[in-house]
Amino acid sequence: MTYTPFFVHGEDRPSRWLITCDHATNLVPPEICGGDLGLAREDMERHIAYDVGAYEVSRHLGELLDAPVIAANFSRLVIDPNRGEDDPTLLMKLYDGSIIPGNRHADAAERERRLNMCYRPYHDALARLAARPATVIVSMHSFTRQLRGRDPRPWHIGILHTEDERLSRPLVAQLRAEDDLCVGVNEPYSGVLPGDAIDKHCTAFGRPNALIEIRNDLIGEHDGQRAWADRLAPILERALVDSGL
Repeated sequence: MTYTPFFVHGEDRPSRWLITCDHATNLVPPEICGGDLGLAREDMERHIAYDVGAYEVSRHLGELLDAPVIAANFSRLVIDPNRGEDDPTLLMKLYDGSIIPGNRHADAAERERRLNMCYRPYHDALARLAARPATVIVSMHSFTRQLRGRDPRPWHIGILHTEDERLSRPLVAQLRAEDDLCVGVNEPYSGVLPGDAIDKHCTAFGRPNALIEIRNDLIGEHDGQRAWADRLAPILERALVDSGL
């Protein structure tokens, strides 16, 4: 079978929303290290390799919002689509205590090969979808409850943003109106990352956007994935109305 670096679901759906999932899978293409970066299976199944549960939430959310969904089909350890091409963390050799054997000797030529095989086709497709009129982008991610040697993270969900808060501000307000959620703003990470996917496809074009991080223990199974998508869809729609966009 021919390797496919991204998936698009519902390309012809008419909604203004576009759902993106940068870290959808933990796949290592067979053309890269024979499909094996040399990590133990348990490492490839945790957050260092992909955003656990985010792809399934994205697909269901796209159905509920009648919106197209685009998802990268390669592990962030192969090359990270949510980094700029000049970012030093684009191709990680050590992540949350795990050495990545298949990346240990990756040089500039190997980096360029992975960019051409995986990263650039994904971003080219994302750019084409984002160019539809009046597009509003939601970037779906998940985060681990606890990094090695760090304190547990208390948030159920985090909303990341740059200086553009047109959608994120009313979205945070809607989420904080839910009395059972601990909501982070630019938590567990900052939303400001020059060259990342939001910067590349939203900030550079003035497109409204929100990056959503859900704690991955809440969406590790099918029921949690669907429940979070079911919950987020009406919240996003209300937030868009409140934004006046």
